[in-house]
Amino acid sequence: MEWTPTISELSGPRYQRIVDAMEADIAAGRLVRGQQLPTQRALAKALGIDLTTVTRAYTEARRRGIMEARVGQGSFVSETSARRAVDLPHPIAIDLSMNVPPHPLEARLEERIVAGLEAIRAQSGLTAFLNYQPPGGSAHEREVAAHWMRARVPHAQADKLVVFPGAQTILFNLLAHLARPGDAVLTEVVTFPGIKAAAAQLGIKLVGVSMDDGGILPDALAKACRTHKPRAVYLIPTLHNPTTATLAPERRNAIAKIIRDTDTVLIEDDAYGLLDRSASPIANLIPERTYLATTLSKCIAPALRVAYLLTPDSATQQEMRSLLQATVQMPAPLMVALVTHWLESGVADRIITAIRNEAIGRQQLAQRALTAFQFQAKPAAHHLWLHLPAGRPDLAADLLRNGLAIVAGDAFAVDGQPPHAARVSLGAARNRSELSEALRILVGALHRPADTRQIV
Repeated sequence: MEWTPTISELSGPRYQRIVDAMEADIAAGRLVRGQQLPTQRALAKALGIDLTTVTRAYTEARRRGIMEARVGQGSFVSETSARRAVDLPHPIAIDLSMNVPPHPLEARLEERIVAGLEAIRAQSGLTAFLNYQPPGGSAHEREVAAHWMRARVPHAQADKLVVFPGAQTILFNLLAHLARPGDAVLTEVVTFPGIKAAAAQLGIKLVGVSMDDGGILPDALAKACRTHKPRAVYLIPTLHNPTTATLAPERRNAIAKIIRDTDTVLIEDDAYGLLDRSASPIANLIPERTYLATTLSKCIAPALRVAYLLTPDSATQQEMRSLLQATVQMPAPLMVALVTHWLESGVADRIITAIRNEAIGRQQLAQRALTAFQFQAKPAAHHLWLHLPAGRPDLAADLLRNGLAIVAGDAFAVDGQPPHAARVSLGAARNRSELSEALRILVGALHRPADTRQIV
């Protein structure tokens, strides 16, 4: 059945009323993601208004991100709430380089942002959050976060928790706290570029430890601990970036024992743990030796800049709060207030569920597109690790010439020996239609010889 909005009870210009009705019907479920909308001419006839009004309404709906036009097919309810990026380099038409969560309409992010801020305004006013706040979060904000974390980390307590402006700030401050220039920190042989950047700035030596499809190898870690006497071990044990490897329980137990026996500490980057709740953090095995970093960047949105550090004890928590104050003072209070409201009301978990479901759908799309190639992936990951065919070290550059950005393996290499692989981030595409097009370009490039320069 074609959609015909009811606009007589709405206020404002007619074109605005059409867009408002579209948003309301999406929120109420009367319009669903991917549903085809009537042509502009058909809607103008159904409403008894001129065509230019409907054209203006559809233009505004596309600007808001609730509708998309497909060449030769028509207009459809958007599959995502994300806007087209306007600050990407001109040649990049589709960016699969940034590992960000998708924003499906089911997450209702814009609606929930507005409702959350309104709830905060009604309770205490927004200007209350425009001044300096306690570094590391107020007692209430830390208690709400600790209560939320206890579903996965039973020992989480407010007096061991610090609220940070993003996980990157956590990593930088932790390295500064635990190590000095020239000290060694162990990590997987390929790892998150952010830890590489932080270590380089601080003069800390990262040492890569061998891994397989299941993650870091315990025997190799034990040997590296004996050889290098590291100040800390940094790991991403769940949906590893970039390989998606997730450590099995027995390997987590082995690693916890190595950390304890070698008298070192663990920096556990749990950026993706909320996407795979079946994996219990290593922090649960050695809480007295683990700094657990949990961020909302990968499960809700990176620009919130809200992340939580669970420290081994309350004394260390005070030290990390002091470091935070000395470096960036505090996270943005209004964003922390919004996230705290979402955690307390259960909205955060509903958003994460919608994003996790969308990630699963996108992985299924990629599985079908890449059946002829080797890659590592997990059902709820935002990315996959693509093993490149022999003779294709130039793939990322080749794709860039075709308007598609991915990240080559050298960005993740710790030991200077880049793997013959690339990370493909599935969440960065605005919707599944755009992702399908990106995968089509990727598959075409994988099939081409290295010296071909065909534009797809």
